[in-house]
Amino acid sequence: MCKKTDVIIAGVGQIPVDEIWEISLRSMATKAMRAAIEDADHLKPQALYVGNMLASTLSRQAHLGTLLADYSGLAGIEAETLEAGGASGGAALRQGYLAVASGLVDVALVVGVEKFTDTIGPEVESALATLADADNESIHGMTSIAQAALLARRYLYEYQLPTDGLGGFPLIAHANGMGNQNALYRNAITPDDYQRADPVCDPLKLFDVAPFADGAAALILTRRELLPKGYHYPAIHVAASTIASDTLSLADRADPLWFTAAQTSVEQAYLKAGINSQQVDLFEYHDAFSIFAALSLEAAGFASRGTSWKLAADGSIALTGQVPCATMGGLQARGNPGGATGIYQAVEATLQLRGQAGTNQIADAKIALIQSLGGPASVAVTHILAREE
Repeated sequence: MCKKTDVIIAGVGQIPVDEIWEISLRSMATKAMRAAIEDADHLKPQALYVGNMLASTLSRQAHLGTLLADYSGLAGIEAETLEAGGASGGAALRQGYLAVASGLVDVALVVGVEKFTDTIGPEVESALATLADADNESIHGMTSIAQAALLARRYLYEYQLPTDGLGGFPLIAHANGMGNQNALYRNAITPDDYQRADPVCDPLKLFDVAPFADGAAALILTRRELLPKGYHYPAIHVAASTIASDTLSLADRADPLWFTAAQTSVEQAYLKAGINSQQVDLFEYHDAFSIFAALSLEAAGFASRGTSWKLAADGSIALTGQVPCATMGGLQARGNPGGATGIYQAVEATLQLRGQAGTNQIADAKIALIQSLGGPASVAVTHILAREE
């Protein structure tokens, strides 16, 4: 490992991902924030970083930093919102990490929150379309699902995969979701279930697309010397934090089947942490679509081009496999809570490294790689978490 900055994830909190009709966005976020503070033995934050992508449209609420600080009883602290599409939670975690690592903030609270059920119908699709290139994509009717379908169609053709070639990814995600009490879907699916599922956007089937849902998750970050006396968890530190960007429009890329930003950010993370892909014990990738899981595995160095689907097909990324992925169900079974996704990934990875993942526990997990994507890897935020011995 590289020289440690000793930024520790001292506390974690989350609420179940679901269609949450009965409480507001602010209440959802506050529940997760208070859980994280309690888990960190009541460390008091001096700064709040919020990851969110669509509240100003779906919930008619911007200025979340100030709102959540006030509503949770933290009025007066530094508070701001980070937006990077689906990677908003990862971006908020990076800002919290930088603040604590710099020494300018002693304790940072990072929360990701998204509430899709504040709006229903076509308005949701219209809001999601704002995450794409307005002039070159969304104005012509391009959607995120259509983008993913184009990538999947090209991938199947280019590497001559069978029509169900990407089906291993949702099978593994849903098998893992069974052990996660906070997952939206807690039922396994069979190959026949995958094959019989309704088409969404050819060649993507229902289970190839992660369902959007409401959720909130939070972290407390601090430095080692500031941990409460008698702190009873293994110290989980952020060994690396990186971010990289690519073109927003797929049409502007020389090679759409290579996630350049994902590769760049993960290689920088490996370098900062002083490790390589073979030392990673688990990978929480951003499986908003099955094709994203395939391309993320290749960008992160776990498979050569056009072969990552085999890791899902042969169980190499299952809980007992060579590099377990989506260990708590990923986006496809836990659900995709938009700007909160990156924080859920960090919470789940922390629980794995603490040894608190229950029936989904990866034996002797020491190093976790997490990566969240905005769009088709238009931005990629990568973190490496490590358990200190």
